[in-house]
Amino acid sequence: MAIFKVNAELRDDLGKGASRRLRRTNRIPGIIYGAGRDPRAVSVEHHKVLKFIEDEAFFTSILELSADGGKRQKVVLRDMQRHPSKPIIMHMDFQRISDDEELHMNIPLHFLNEDDSPAAKTAGIIIAHQITEVEVACLPANLPEYIEIDIVDFKEGDIVRLSDIKLPEGVTLTAFSHGDEAEHDEVVISTTHVVAIATEESTEEAVETTEEEKTEE
Repeated sequence: MAIFKVNAELRDDLGKGASRRLRRTNRIPGIIYGAGRDPRAVSVEHHKVLKFIEDEAFFTSILELSADGGKRQKVVLRDMQRHPSKPIIMHMDFQRISDDEELHMNIPLHFLNEDDSPAAKTAGIIIAHQITEVEVACLPANLPEYIEIDIVDFKEGDIVRLSDIKLPEGVTLTAFSHGDEAEHDEVVISTTHVVAIATEESTEEAVETTEEEKTEE
């Protein structure tokens, strides 16, 4: 698992005005909370975060965060707010974790060998991804960066459900913690037929071609 070391600065200047001033200096306002300790307001360097988020693993890894050069603490990224139209991170929430306390995290699914599957090679068939991430529960030491699903044998009519996913050791799906497993066993991927729909323009072209052929005759 990748190790991300985040250097932060503690801040006491709070509020919207303070956050705007921070962003003008290319820093992102944030907060650290959890593990039975008081929340602390922090800021982190914007350009370093932009580099971190290029790696998908940043969102599902245990991060090492140090504030004002203090002791590094283990955290996970719980929320990250982006500007709606600019490549700017507006705010970040970090949650402290304990090695002996279970985590709930959303983990991306990686579909292997999709292009080599019979379904992908069948004309008129597309593979529909219904779910691309799942929420898991596990101890921090067992937290996966992603979960792989090999669909090399996936063919027309096949379905992969949550219960078909092979989970790493010590990892469970929270979807099955709410009661009846069958009721929450959602479809992850399936196949669907592509139906060709003639447009008005193509229909008119076909009619014109037919009329021209009749004229020539």
